[in-house]
Amino acid sequence: MDKINKILDNEKFKYYINYIEGMEADRSFCLHGMEHSLDVARIAYIISLENNMGTDKELIYAMALLHDIGRAVEYKDGSPHHKAGADIAGGILADAGFSEVDIQDICSAIACHKKEHPEAGLAGLLYRADKLSRRCFECKAYKDCYWDDDMKNKFIIY
Repeated sequence: MDKINKILDNEKFKYYINYIEGMEADRSFCLHGMEHSLDVARIAYIISLENNMGTDKELIYAMALLHDIGRAVEYKDGSPHHKAGADIAGGILADAGFSEVDIQDICSAIACHKKEHPEAGLAGLLYRADKLSRRCFECKAYKDCYWDDDMKNKFIIY
């Protein structure tokens, strides 16, 4: 997973993750830092294995690590994080040595991961893993959450 280590060592990536974690330091629910990104990566990889999807582990981890990177831009100027994240991710992925096809696939998944029901493939995998990573069923801020009740993850497995 050399490319993943290059992402983790990328100065832009580290800047954005640190910025997001700083902006969310006092937030009581739905954080978007490294812990969340790694949870999404691990869940997506498990889903891929369980469903014999054959998705490359590095693609899954790269997509998951970068899927919320646009939160930094959203916090600065209100831009939708999934669109900003796709723009940011492209350069980081190129620096890490991903192919143009992989970059396009990962950025497309990041750009679509906020749709209610994204298409299959990486976007669908990311959407499902992102939702499953949220432990709404035990969240102390459950009643204060802005998500509609039917959007909240009330179970461990769907």
